[in-house]
Amino acid sequence: MLYYLFDFLDKQFDIPGFGVFQYTSTRAGLAVLMALLIALFFGKKIINYLRREQLGETVRDLGLEGQKEKTGTPTMGGIIIILATVIPVLLFAKLDNIYIIILLVSTVWLGAIGFLDDYIKVFRKNKQGLAGKFKVLGQVGLGLFVGTMIYFSPDVTVKHQVPVQQSQVVGHQIVKFGEEEKSLDTTVPFLKNNEFNYGELLFWMDNSGKIKYEWIVFLFAVIVIITAVSNGANLTDGIDGLAAGSSVIIVAALSLFAFVSGNIIFADYLNIVFIPRTEEVVIFCTAFIGGLIGFLWYNTYPAQVFMGDTGSLTIGGLIAVIAIIVRKELMLPVLCGIFFAESLSVMMQVSYFKYTKKKFGEGRRIFLMSPLHHHFQKEGYHESKIVNRMMIVGFILAVVCIITLKMR
Repeated sequence: MLYYLFDFLDKQFDIPGFGVFQYTSTRAGLAVLMALLIALFFGKKIINYLRREQLGETVRDLGLEGQKEKTGTPTMGGIIIILATVIPVLLFAKLDNIYIIILLVSTVWLGAIGFLDDYIKVFRKNKQGLAGKFKVLGQVGLGLFVGTMIYFSPDVTVKHQVPVQQSQVVGHQIVKFGEEEKSLDTTVPFLKNNEFNYGELLFWMDNSGKIKYEWIVFLFAVIVIITAVSNGANLTDGIDGLAAGSSVIIVAALSLFAFVSGNIIFADYLNIVFIPRTEEVVIFCTAFIGGLIGFLWYNTYPAQVFMGDTGSLTIGGLIAVIAIIVRKELMLPVLCGIFFAESLSVMMQVSYFKYTKKKFGEGRRIFLMSPLHHHFQKEGYHESKIVNRMMIVGFILAVVCIITLKMR
């Protein structure tokens, strides 16, 4: 909203300095600062309210050190992250931008699912929360919305590189991109010829068949990605600061991808798909980062507040949506390596337990406990050490993803 106000004042009255709000870097900086201040200032008020209303977490006894002391810690703190993200975006982003619309709807959508789950846990005293099938149904619905918007919206386009003789000179730079077009091309990490189209999965069809049915494959992929990353973040939210800290690193990397994908010079230099209008995604990402860091202020050990499913489902889902928008979703298994490891540890543990119970009559375990961070707790590591080391690993994975853009 402030973007439109300052744009109007600059054009009508030519007030010195107001034109700076046209720059993405300026608005991104203001967004991260405002989000951080909102999370720090209103976060304390929200935590005090949750504590007064006795909206605390009921912690199951898993035999972990320091676990019982966490009983009664306010939950539903994901509200802090959501408010700190949405308010700066409404103020500094272009609200008619298709990607901002998708991200805002996704935030509210996922936040509502997580809030309902936390509400059932806290107010209905049902530790199971919202039934898993309803969570998945909500995530599938969001996947259908995001996939449909990206596929059918005329504002979601890309520019592909063209032969040098067709290139245009912009300023002093030679830009090797054609006209905007609809495409499901995405970036494949670690490969030189790195553009992949979802229609290629329909290898048994001719080109006309691939074009006709590629949207079905794309929608399915979007649903799987959003559901997987959202649930992965949910599983990671088991010890103080882990989910929020890991997410800061992931979103920071995605904001860089959004910036270079929306800049035709960098897209040309890095040989990636140029996606017009994704510069506004940078505004959302920086606001998201500010909200996460502000929440982390209160969520580091010993946590004053838990994000609950209100936060964890929203964080994971938004990471997936941002990656899909900037065509970097195939990089998520590496970039979200911490989420992936946590999810994989649960799947391995459950599958092996069921297999051994059927074969030997008693269930056996691979890990002392899953998800993975609980295994390390059982081995005697303090949760602060686990969080710090996992964040270091997450940082390394993010750097690997970034440098592979040019290593190809």
